[in-house]
Amino acid sequence: MTASTQQPPGTNPPRSTDVHRIEVTHAEHDAYTVDIRGHRLQVDQPTEAGGTDTAPTPTELFAASLATCVAFYAGRYLHRHHLSRTGLRVRTEFTMAADRPARVASLHVVVVPPPELPEQRRAALLAVASHCTVHNTLGQPPEVAIELES
Repeated sequence: MTASTQQPPGTNPPRSTDVHRIEVTHAEHDAYTVDIRGHRLQVDQPTEAGGTDTAPTPTELFAASLATCVAFYAGRYLHRHHLSRTGLRVRTEFTMAADRPARVASLHVVVVPPPELPEQRRAALLAVASHCTVHNTLGQPPEVAIELES
């Protein structure tokens, strides 16, 4: 390491320059198309909120991101220990805050392990699943900047 790239003691390492891009475009009414690395999905609003209910809401996808991240980490743990992933499920419920600003107030995630999971592996599975990237991000929120393109 050269002197110009060394970090002084007690400072944070440089930020990752690995930028991930997602593009959202208006489809119709309250529906939007999301393009992610060549994958496409939709978001919409329920009819009672003025949408046409053709797809999940952005907030539902937010909760789904946490649930799928937990499932992925749990599944990787099982695979790494040569245990079956058959029957692995993750459920999540969320509530919205009653006050402003509009936001998710709580998330509750339940990991349903495969039926054959040995009792002595349960705590480790939960520990690994609890440290998924999305959960870590919620615990240490990122900087968020929203701006208008000039």
